[in-house]
Amino acid sequence: MKYKLLFLPKLLVAMALLAWIVMLLWNWIMPHLFAGSAQLDYWRALGLLVLCRILFGGLGGRHHGAARWQRWQAMTQEEREQFFKNRMGRYCGPAKDRTHD
Repeated sequence: MKYKLLFLPKLLVAMALLAWIVMLLWNWIMPHLFAGSAQLDYWRALGLLVLCRILFGGLGGRHHGAARWQRWQAMTQEEREQFFKNRMGRYCGPAKDRTHD
């Protein structure tokens, strides 16, 4: 229970620190790269972090990787070989004949 109470303050401090770092980096790099680019204040840097999280990180947690890892661990050696064979066939298989399209 104690760890759950400490999670929110740690999360807020981490977000504040990341927003501050984004603000410093943006204000240091962007005006030199693009003439006329505006400097960011703290709140816009925080908004940029949230926007990047939505666009590139998704809104869900990181539970999908754990489920895949557990499924991988439960596979036998033959199932793993079949998995690679199917995966490689999908991406590295022979080219389809597209003359009839």
